[in-house]
Amino acid sequence: MLGHSHALSGLAAGAATLPWAPAQGAVGQAAWVAAVGGMAMLPDLDHRDSTVSDMWGPVTDVPAGAIGALAGGHRWGTHDAILAPLAFGALAVLASGAFWSSLLLLALAIGLALRALHFVIPGRTETTILGNLLLSWGGAWLVLDHTTTPSWLPWAVAAGVLTHIAGDAITTAGVPVPLLWLVRRKRLALSPIRTGAAVEKVALVPLFVVATVVLAYTNTDLHLAVDPLVDRLLSSG
Repeated sequence: MLGHSHALSGLAAGAATLPWAPAQGAVGQAAWVAAVGGMAMLPDLDHRDSTVSDMWGPVTDVPAGAIGALAGGHRWGTHDAILAPLAFGALAVLASGAFWSSLLLLALAIGLALRALHFVIPGRTETTILGNLLLSWGGAWLVLDHTTTPSWLPWAVAAGVLTHIAGDAITTAGVPVPLLWLVRRKRLALSPIRTGAAVEKVALVPLFVVATVVLAYTNTDLHLAVDPLVDRLLSSG
Protein backbone atom coordinates (compact mmCIF):
# COMPACT_ATOMS: atom_id res chain seq x y z
CA MET A 1 0.00 0.00 0.00
CA LEU A 2 0.97 3.63 -0.51
CA GLY A 3 1.95 5.70 2.51
CA HIS A 4 -1.24 7.74 2.70
CA SER A 5 -3.32 4.57 2.38
CA HIS A 6 -1.53 3.10 5.39
CA ALA A 7 -2.11 6.29 7.39
CA LEU A 8 -5.79 6.49 6.45
CA SER A 9 -6.36 2.82 7.27
CA GLY A 10 -4.63 3.46 10.60
CA LEU A 11 -6.91 6.41 11.35
CA ALA A 12 -9.92 4.22 10.55
CA ALA A 13 -8.56 1.47 12.82
CA GLY A 14 -7.95 4.01 15.58
CA ALA A 15 -11.51 5.32 15.32
CA ALA A 16 -12.89 1.77 15.21
CA THR A 17 -11.05 0.73 18.38
CA LEU A 18 -12.07 3.80 20.43
CA PRO A 19 -14.69 1.84 22.48
CA TRP A 20 -11.88 -0.38 23.80
CA ALA A 21 -9.08 2.19 23.82
CA PRO A 22 -7.73 3.12 27.27
CA ALA A 23 -7.56 6.79 26.19
CA GLN A 24 -10.03 9.06 27.98
CA GLY A 25 -11.56 12.44 27.10
CA ALA A 26 -11.68 14.27 23.79
CA VAL A 27 -7.94 15.04 23.75
CA GLY A 28 -7.00 11.47 24.66
CA GLN A 29 -9.33 10.00 22.04
CA ALA A 30 -8.02 12.33 19.32
CA ALA A 31 -4.46 11.44 20.31
CA TRP A 32 -5.28 7.72 20.16
CA VAL A 33 -6.69 7.97 16.63
CA ALA A 34 -3.73 10.09 15.47
CA ALA A 35 -1.22 7.72 17.11
CA VAL A 36 -2.69 4.60 15.50
CA GLY A 37 -2.80 6.40 12.15
CA GLY A 38 0.80 7.53 12.41
CA MET A 39 2.11 4.22 13.69
CA ALA A 40 0.45 2.49 10.74
CA MET A 41 3.46 3.87 8.83
CA LEU A 42 6.07 2.56 11.28
CA PRO A 43 6.88 -0.86 9.72
CA ASP A 44 8.33 0.90 6.66
CA LEU A 45 11.17 2.12 8.88
CA ASP A 46 12.97 -0.95 7.53
CA HIS A 47 14.40 0.80 4.49
CA ARG A 48 15.82 4.17 3.60
CA ASP A 49 14.05 6.57 1.23
CA SER A 50 10.67 5.59 2.69
CA THR A 51 8.28 8.25 4.00
CA VAL A 52 9.25 7.27 7.52
CA SER A 53 13.01 7.48 7.03
CA ASP A 54 12.85 10.77 5.11
CA MET A 55 10.63 12.55 7.64
CA TRP A 56 13.24 14.02 10.00
CA GLY A 57 16.33 13.64 7.83
CA PRO A 58 19.29 11.82 9.46
CA VAL A 59 17.34 11.50 12.74
CA THR A 60 15.05 8.95 11.09
CA ASP A 61 17.17 7.88 8.11
CA VAL A 62 20.10 6.47 10.09
CA PRO A 63 17.91 4.26 12.35
CA ALA A 64 16.07 3.06 9.23
CA GLY A 65 19.25 1.54 7.86
CA ALA A 66 19.99 -0.25 11.13
CA ILE A 67 16.42 -1.50 11.54
CA GLY A 68 16.38 -2.76 7.94
CA ALA A 69 19.55 -4.76 8.57
CA LEU A 70 18.17 -6.27 11.78
CA ALA A 71 14.82 -7.04 10.15
CA GLY A 72 16.36 -8.87 7.20
CA GLY A 73 15.42 -6.26 4.61
CA HIS A 74 12.24 -4.53 3.48
CA ARG A 75 8.94 -6.23 4.30
CA TRP A 76 10.42 -8.98 6.45
CA GLY A 77 10.90 -8.63 10.20
CA THR A 78 9.02 -5.35 10.63
CA HIS A 79 6.11 -6.87 8.67
CA ASP A 80 5.83 -10.08 10.69
CA ALA A 81 2.32 -10.05 12.20
CA ILE A 82 3.60 -11.57 15.45
CA LEU A 83 7.15 -10.29 15.90
CA ALA A 84 6.62 -6.70 14.71
CA PRO A 85 3.78 -5.71 17.10
CA LEU A 86 5.62 -7.35 19.99
CA ALA A 87 8.95 -5.68 19.20
CA PHE A 88 7.60 -2.21 18.50
CA GLY A 89 5.15 -2.53 21.39
CA ALA A 90 7.94 -3.49 23.79
CA LEU A 91 9.95 -0.43 22.75
CA ALA A 92 6.84 1.69 23.27
CA VAL A 93 6.39 0.23 26.78
CA LEU A 94 9.87 1.42 27.65
CA ALA A 95 9.21 4.83 26.08
CA SER A 96 5.87 5.39 27.78
CA GLY A 97 7.44 5.33 31.22
CA ALA A 98 8.85 8.86 31.00
CA PHE A 99 7.64 12.20 29.71
CA TRP A 100 10.39 12.92 27.16
CA SER A 101 10.38 9.46 25.60
CA SER A 102 6.57 9.55 25.46
CA LEU A 103 6.85 12.95 23.80
CA LEU A 104 9.22 11.51 21.19
CA LEU A 105 6.94 8.55 20.48
CA LEU A 106 3.81 10.69 20.17
CA ALA A 107 5.64 13.26 18.02
CA LEU A 108 6.76 10.43 15.73
CA ALA A 109 3.16 9.26 15.35
CA ILE A 110 1.85 12.77 14.65
CA GLY A 111 4.70 13.54 12.27
CA LEU A 112 4.09 10.36 10.30
CA ALA A 113 0.38 11.03 10.03
CA LEU A 114 1.01 14.60 8.84
CA ARG A 115 3.63 13.49 6.33
CA ALA A 116 1.49 10.70 4.91
CA LEU A 117 -1.65 12.85 4.67
CA HIS A 118 0.06 15.88 3.12
CA PHE A 119 -2.07 15.49 -0.01
CA VAL A 120 -5.16 16.75 1.87
CA ILE A 121 -3.35 19.46 3.89
CA PRO A 122 -2.91 22.90 2.29
CA GLY A 123 0.69 24.00 1.81
CA ARG A 124 3.87 21.99 2.21
CA THR A 125 4.94 22.83 5.77
CA GLU A 126 4.34 19.33 7.08
CA THR A 127 6.52 17.77 4.35
CA THR A 128 9.64 19.78 5.27
CA ILE A 129 11.93 18.50 8.00
CA LEU A 130 11.75 21.65 10.11
CA GLY A 131 8.02 22.17 9.57
CA ASN A 132 7.21 18.58 10.46
CA LEU A 133 9.40 18.73 13.56
CA LEU A 134 7.67 21.88 14.80
CA LEU A 135 4.14 20.62 14.10
CA SER A 136 4.64 17.09 15.44
CA TRP A 137 6.56 18.02 18.58
CA GLY A 138 4.26 20.97 19.26
CA GLY A 139 1.19 18.78 18.87
CA ALA A 140 2.66 16.06 21.08
CA TRP A 141 3.54 18.63 23.74
CA LEU A 142 -0.02 20.00 23.74
CA VAL A 143 -1.47 16.49 24.07
CA LEU A 144 0.78 15.55 26.98
CA ASP A 145 0.21 18.94 28.61
CA HIS A 146 -3.55 18.25 28.71
CA THR A 147 -3.42 14.57 29.63
CA THR A 148 -1.45 12.29 31.88
CA THR A 149 1.51 10.39 30.41
CA PRO A 150 -0.28 8.06 27.98
CA SER A 151 0.18 4.49 29.14
CA TRP A 152 -1.89 3.51 26.11
CA LEU A 153 0.89 4.35 23.63
CA PRO A 154 2.16 0.74 23.34
CA TRP A 155 -1.35 -0.39 22.43
CA ALA A 156 -1.64 2.34 19.80
CA VAL A 157 1.74 1.32 18.37
CA ALA A 158 0.75 -2.35 18.16
CA ALA A 159 -2.62 -1.48 16.57
CA GLY A 160 -0.97 0.74 13.98
CA VAL A 161 1.69 -1.84 13.13
CA LEU A 162 -0.92 -4.59 12.71
CA THR A 163 -3.02 -2.32 10.50
CA HIS A 164 0.00 -1.68 8.28
CA ILE A 165 0.75 -5.39 7.97
CA ALA A 166 -2.88 -6.17 7.13
CA GLY A 167 -2.78 -3.53 4.40
CA ASP A 168 0.37 -4.93 2.82
CA ALA A 169 -1.01 -8.46 3.10
CA ILE A 170 -3.72 -7.64 0.55
CA THR A 171 -1.17 -6.54 -2.07
CA THR A 172 0.72 -8.74 -4.50
CA ALA A 173 4.02 -8.12 -2.68
CA GLY A 174 2.49 -9.61 0.47
CA VAL A 175 4.03 -9.98 3.93
CA PRO A 176 6.19 -12.71 5.48
CA VAL A 177 4.53 -15.82 6.84
CA PRO A 178 4.68 -15.10 10.60
CA LEU A 179 7.74 -16.68 12.26
CA LEU A 180 8.14 -19.33 9.54
CA TRP A 181 9.96 -16.86 7.26
CA LEU A 182 12.88 -17.07 9.69
CA VAL A 183 13.41 -20.65 8.53
CA ARG A 184 12.32 -20.29 4.93
CA ARG A 185 11.67 -16.91 3.35
CA LYS A 186 8.12 -17.13 2.13
CA ARG A 187 5.49 -14.44 1.72
CA LEU A 188 1.74 -14.41 2.17
CA ALA A 189 -0.36 -12.39 -0.32
CA LEU A 190 -4.12 -12.40 0.17
CA SER A 191 -5.23 -10.62 -3.01
CA PRO A 192 -4.00 -9.63 -6.49
CA ILE A 193 -4.12 -5.89 -5.72
CA ARG A 194 -0.98 -4.02 -6.73
CA THR A 195 0.40 -1.21 -4.57
CA GLY A 196 -0.84 2.08 -6.00
CA ALA A 197 -3.36 0.40 -8.29
CA ALA A 198 -6.60 2.13 -9.26
CA VAL A 199 -8.63 0.01 -6.82
CA GLU A 200 -6.51 1.34 -3.94
CA LYS A 201 -6.86 4.97 -5.00
CA VAL A 202 -10.49 4.88 -6.15
CA ALA A 203 -12.04 2.39 -3.71
CA LEU A 204 -9.89 1.81 -0.62
CA VAL A 205 -8.78 5.39 0.09
CA PRO A 206 -12.34 6.83 0.03
CA LEU A 207 -13.51 3.86 2.10
CA PHE A 208 -10.90 4.58 4.78
CA VAL A 209 -11.85 8.27 4.84
CA VAL A 210 -15.56 7.56 5.21
CA ALA A 211 -14.93 4.87 7.83
CA THR A 212 -12.78 7.24 9.90
CA VAL A 213 -15.42 9.98 9.87
CA VAL A 214 -18.34 7.66 10.60
CA LEU A 215 -16.55 5.73 13.35
CA ALA A 216 -15.21 8.91 14.99
CA TYR A 217 -18.75 10.32 14.96
CA THR A 218 -20.20 7.11 16.38
CA ASN A 219 -17.54 6.31 18.99
CA THR A 220 -16.99 9.78 20.49
CA ASP A 221 -19.11 12.57 21.91
CA LEU A 222 -18.93 14.31 18.55
CA HIS A 223 -22.50 13.29 17.82
CA LEU A 224 -23.65 15.18 20.92
CA ALA A 225 -22.42 18.41 19.35
CA VAL A 226 -23.40 17.64 15.76
CA ASP A 227 -26.89 16.14 16.23
CA PRO A 228 -28.50 19.31 17.69
CA LEU A 229 -27.12 21.36 14.79
CA VAL A 230 -28.49 18.89 12.28
CA ASP A 231 -31.88 18.90 14.03
CA ARG A 232 -31.98 22.69 13.89
CA LEU A 233 -31.14 22.75 10.20
CA LEU A 234 -33.79 20.13 9.44
CA SER A 235 -36.45 21.87 11.50
CA SER A 236 -35.70 25.28 9.96
CA GLY A 237 -35.86 23.86 6.45
